[in-house]
Amino acid sequence: MLISPAYAQAGGAPGGDMFVQLMPLLLIFVVFWFFLIRPQQKKAKEHREMVSNVRRGDQVVTAGGMFGKVTKVIDEGTVQVELAENVRVKVVTSTLTDVLNKGAPVAGSSGGSSANDDDKDSGGDNGGSDGGGNGGGGGSAPEKKSLFSFGFKK
Repeated sequence: MLISPAYAQAGGAPGGDMFVQLMPLLLIFVVFWFFLIRPQQKKAKEHREMVSNVRRGDQVVTAGGMFGKVTKVIDEGTVQVELAENVRVKVVTSTLTDVLNKGAPVAGSSGGSSANDDDKDSGGDNGGSDGGGNGGGGGSAPEKKSLFSFGFKK
């Protein structure tokens, strides 16, 4: 006989073996839950809250990498974003990736406090012609500048 009697009688308790066999699968699921699924759900919830709180005057970044200022909230799923002076596009709110600056509501389409906001966010991209890009333009009237201008428009 090639099979010993001890191996032939070893199939006595199938319930205990089933638990031991499923334990690694359960452990893998728990690890995936805490390291992958739960953080992704939390990030998606934060993104939904951020998008639902977008207001007129906020500076946003779209999924395509376009920077702009929200000029109008059309409905729950659509906003109008001004990319440059007199260049406005409708954007689906789920494609907004970030809200850079929570701005106060603008008085017009791009006047008022937008020049001071642009100085803060541009980091001196205007060629250093205003003394280092520190903002604080004094009491003079704000100049019309684009978000992407590298110098003053004349």
